[in-house]
Amino acid sequence: MKATAQRLVLVVGTLALAASCSSTPDTSSNTQQSAQAAASQTVTVIKIDGSSTVYPITQGIAKEFPAVATNNTQVQVNISGTGGGFEKFCTGKIDINNASRPISKTEMADCNKNGVRYIELPIAFDALTIAVHPQNTWAKDITVAELQKMWEPAAEGKITKWNQIRSSWPDRPLNLYGAGKKSGTFDYFTEAIVGKAKASRNDYTASEDDDVLVDGINKDPNALGYFGYAYYEKNKDKLKVVAVNNGKGAVLPSQETVKKSTYQPLSRPLFIYVNLWSSQNRGEVYKFIDFYLQKAPTIVNSVGSVPLPEEAYKIDYVHLHNGKAGTVFAGKAEFDLTIGELLRKQKQF
Repeated sequence: MKATAQRLVLVVGTLALAASCSSTPDTSSNTQQSAQAAASQTVTVIKIDGSSTVYPITQGIAKEFPAVATNNTQVQVNISGTGGGFEKFCTGKIDINNASRPISKTEMADCNKNGVRYIELPIAFDALTIAVHPQNTWAKDITVAELQKMWEPAAEGKITKWNQIRSSWPDRPLNLYGAGKKSGTFDYFTEAIVGKAKASRNDYTASEDDDVLVDGINKDPNALGYFGYAYYEKNKDKLKVVAVNNGKGAVLPSQETVKKSTYQPLSRPLFIYVNLWSSQNRGEVYKFIDFYLQKAPTIVNSVGSVPLPEEAYKIDYVHLHNGKAGTVFAGKAEFDLTIGELLRKQKQF
């Protein structure tokens, strides 16, 4: 009996030892699994800033990107104006800058000083749009000379009524709304209309956010302002568009008049500038831009801007894959530029 009890104790002890050994955690396996889980939860952030005119295009593409991204990638798209975006881009704070004008010579120097290389990719054409309140029954068209008289620095505090621009217009206050001074739209508009970039009266409601300008004009029967065509397209019920006469007849902004090069001098190309070298997330940035060029024609059209020819996006694709750094604009905007001329510039790059 005693021997039997001893054997039973030995068996139970052996089973307990075996159980304890089998329940010991495999620390190396758990550590590896934890690392894999952590890696799968790591979020990659692509930072984009700049133009409010380009914003609807980039934001539309950013919303679709997670569906094809291979890991947890977030695309943050903000608005600070083309110039405000380049300030961040040329110091390596963002990966991509939305731009409604080409990079300037000063910005090129800043990027060079900080070792930031960039790929210039045209992604659409735009029609800078002149808009008034829907109750405005008098301003159906306006000449380039009249726009200059409204907006030039000499007009500040002096040109304050509609009938000072055209005698047949009413004796009513003229309230102006336009792009902020860090906006590429501000740079382009002042140079195209006034004759010198950044030359403008200061007594107007300014914003780098076109939605702010749309809202202001919509609430002010005496208003006139300018902004990208896409913002007019989505707010047609809130605004009235004004045709622009550059000496060849009054022309309304539209996709067709931009394509036919008849809406001048307020038609212009839109860009994204990409830094693929100093970004820590260069692989994901590359994937995003590759996706961007695939989706651009559809999204550009859907937001109201003018898509480029298929060939232009193919050239962008080649420049991206070859890492073609630099610009074809020599640091300044070009006026009366057509889509065909832009295409030839890309080919010669």
